Amino acid sequence: MARLRRFSNILRDAQGASTVEYGIILAMVVLVIFVAMQGLANETIGMWNDVSTKSSNAINGQ
Repeated sequence: MARLRRFSNILRDAQGASTVEYGIILAMVVLVIFVAMQGLANETIGMWNDVSTKSSNAINGQ
């Protein structure tokens, strides 16, 4: 019963709501960072593949 009362107090606490809001904001920021890093990784992989292709063509005299 004490756990239920403690949980009820947490739900009514305005400071707990702020913590949840900050947690959601942090989660969105992390998600944006992951998406940006994935886009950057894809661009970098494409760039290095292009360098590899051009290097191979130069070595083979094409």
